[in-house]
Amino acid sequence: MLANMVSSLFEHGTITTTLVKAKEARRFAERLITIGKKGDLHRRRLAVAKLRDKDAVKKLFAEIAPQYQDRNGGYTRILKLGQRRGDAAEMCMLQLVGAEAAVAAAKTE
Repeated sequence: MLANMVSSLFEHGTITTTLVKAKEARRFAERLITIGKKGDLHRRRLAVAKLRDKDAVKKLFAEIAPQYQDRNGGYTRILKLGQRRGDAAEMCMLQLVGAEAAVAAAKTE
């Protein structure tokens, strides 16, 4: 489940989920971005083993990791959205830092 959530995060730049799931997905995504910053073949194979989505790994190494080359952590942010109507679960938005411009551009298209 975490691998699928992080694949969607890398593809879209932002996902909406519960707070507990977002906190776990954040740990998973931050580790993968740190792996992606190295950029060698061994790190790419590690990322494919963890993420199991070759397209997401390709995007991670080509687009996402180079954005954060100068940053030592804090690649994602969690924005709380309130409670879900059906079961009152705490909802939030998990997004990549710096991806809000890309998400806004995609919405206008």
